[in-house]
Amino acid sequence: MSGGPLLLTGGSGILGTELRQLLPDLIAPPRAQMDITDSAAIEHALDRYHPGLLIHTAAFTDVAAAERERGACWRTNVVGTRNIARAAAARGVFLVHISTDYVFEGTRGMYREDDTPGPVRNFYALTKLVAEEVARAAGRSLVIRTSFRPRQWPYAVAFTDVYTSQDYVDIIAPEIALAVRHVSDIPYETLHIASERKSVFSLARRRSPEVEPRSKAEAPVALPDDISLDASRWESLKRRWQPGEGRG
Repeated sequence: MSGGPLLLTGGSGILGTELRQLLPDLIAPPRAQMDITDSAAIEHALDRYHPGLLIHTAAFTDVAAAERERGACWRTNVVGTRNIARAAAARGVFLVHISTDYVFEGTRGMYREDDTPGPVRNFYALTKLVAEEVARAAGRSLVIRTSFRPRQWPYAVAFTDVYTSQDYVDIIAPEIALAVRHVSDIPYETLHIASERKSVFSLARRRSPEVEPRSKAEAPVALPDDISLDASRWESLKRRWQPGEGRG
């Protein structure tokens, strides 16, 4: 990876906010200055800051809203990522693209990085799967698949019949920051960063004991049964680095 500052998209988002605290040398221009759906704005930002690495966290992430606002979801997740990838490739900037467990069908869980993705369950998942391939076209890139929730569970209910390896953002973000700091030592183009498999309800109860159980049959959009990720590749990488840098 060439020298230069770290540039972040989506700096005001849930993950971006955490990364800004963990990686204080990050430059995170506001959307008004670096709208990812505006290719000229992306090119101008890269020419202004001359980053050595670009972390792309900006995304349309509301799964239910994506079904109603497909155009907006596609523009952000696919066109936006295409703009990022093209600009980064043209300037030799290494791209770290944040993706999702939803690229998998979610029928069996514990998906590994080299498992074939799809078929997707909803429109959000489609856009993120396409975005992965767009990001890889940048050449010098790392796709990190992960899943996270805000620090506090945001809903009154949670699904007992959806299994996941997602965790709260203050658990996941330090892992991603660690990967960024060691990106030159990661010999893969795809990496899963996640915690152990559990039900969404179990995860919610950890910080919101009053949350009520619900079935995914009540959700307004098709959801997977088991979307958990196998993160053994990531755990093995961490063991090569200094003790105490990773989680736990």
